Amino acid sequence: MGRFSLLNQLQRRLDDLAAQNALPLLFTPKRGVEREALRITPQGDMAISAHPQALGSALTNEFITTDFAENLLEFITPVTDSVEQLMASLNDIHVFTLKHLGQERLWPLSMPCYISEPDAIPLANYGSSNIGRMKRVYREGLKNRYGPVMQLIAGVHYNFSLPEDFWAHWQQGSQSDAYMGLLRNYRQLVWVLPFLFGASPALCNSFLGGREHHLPFEKSATGSLYLPYATSLRLSDLGYTSSAQAGLRIDHNSIDGYIRDLRAVIATPSDEFAKIGVKVDGQYRQLNANLLQIENELYAPIRPKRVSESGEKPSEALARGGVQYIEVRALDVDPFSPTGVDSDTVRFMDIFLLACLLLDAEHLDNTQWSENLANFQATVLEGRKPGLLLKRKGQPLAMADWFAELMPVWQRIAEGLDAQQGGSAYQDSLNVQRQKISDSSLTPSARLLAAMNSSTDGRLGVALADAHRSTLLASPYQRWSEAFFEQEAARSLAAQAQLEAKDEVPFDDFLADYFHSAKAGVA
Repeated sequence: MGRFSLLNQLQRRLDDLAAQNALPLLFTPKRGVEREALRITPQGDMAISAHPQALGSALTNEFITTDFAENLLEFITPVTDSVEQLMASLNDIHVFTLKHLGQERLWPLSMPCYISEPDAIPLANYGSSNIGRMKRVYREGLKNRYGPVMQLIAGVHYNFSLPEDFWAHWQQGSQSDAYMGLLRNYRQLVWVLPFLFGASPALCNSFLGGREHHLPFEKSATGSLYLPYATSLRLSDLGYTSSAQAGLRIDHNSIDGYIRDLRAVIATPSDEFAKIGVKVDGQYRQLNANLLQIENELYAPIRPKRVSESGEKPSEALARGGVQYIEVRALDVDPFSPTGVDSDTVRFMDIFLLACLLLDAEHLDNTQWSENLANFQATVLEGRKPGLLLKRKGQPLAMADWFAELMPVWQRIAEGLDAQQGGSAYQDSLNVQRQKISDSSLTPSARLLAAMNSSTDGRLGVALADAHRSTLLASPYQRWSEAFFEQEAARSLAAQAQLEAKDEVPFDDFLADYFHSAKAGVA
């Protein structure tokens, strides 16, 4: 498909929306960010201290929580249609957190620091309520299924949607149909993201923990393992993936098919996980022995989502109201940004996802699925290799040529966004990406490798963490205040205490009820 065909598709869609005066809605997308960050000591070791009470309850705080481990923080911004407000929110959450970490820092890389004792990784603690205990057991299951070190990999999740009023003007099927089409186009083009934003071309030897692999790693002078053309080992088979899920094909052609396949996988027993046991000697080792304990265990680079109401699992929310937004999960932490993601990345994500929404989306069959996956893996392992060939409909296609087809589409969307919002920030962001495409040494993965190989003491991650800490501690609050976060911390602690006080159902009964009826989703 040539660039003119893509442009024609795009222009037809834009003309349809312009005739309905809907372009202002299209070009005012909403987004939110979730950034994960591992707490470390000043020396660069994994911090094993408890989640600081000054940050509030990890169970109920709206902005600061934990992921797999007690030391793996997760920062959550509110949804906004302003990039400036998004970045201000993310800045403030980081500033408040660092003010209450003492001498601890935030590890600036996606792949974890040196882990000498994996058994010392502290699982996240959410208190004694049934929902808190369930979240803890879920993480116990992740540890037993995949190992604890893998769970310390950090990323950035990007939540994207269009205003609800926009969908009254969309004439190509339902809102859910449109978002599922976005998912299909994203699956074909997701290789773009590790090339432009991948920042994990290397890993610490401790991460492998003796695991077998067949990758031709090179070793830096300081002992790190790397692939010379890799972009994102986080997204490779060594990273945040699961061999148990390698063959899964969740239908992306309709929301009904997606829900059907997801529910089927959750209900499918796993012989491998059954060997772990579920409740052994009175202690839970996992929530169940199925392929997925719960829906959030599905490792995918993108998910369709809807905010759950009280008493709903994620798939039940989708079945009730359809797709409300999408969650992109293929962004590495940006090691050169104090907040893990910068505004140029945010603006390009808007451009990229609008293109995925507006272009025609073909049916996704098993052949196309496999081709998409092969392109993705080729890019994460050797995306900066000169002359790299991908495949499209079985035919080889140079990555550079594919980029050349996409660039005019992205340019047109960037122009529309700037026309609506004023200025040239979106076109400027696209120019930053254009320079990376022309010169791959400008990509984060290449920059990180160059910095790593020029480091004489092997402490690049610590140096970046120190610099980011200094920058953030010197930064004023931009949207909120110290008092705002203190109030949220106090509210969240009170909310957790209230949950714990009102629980009357024994935990075993709570779990049985959860898996046989609609109960609150767990993440």
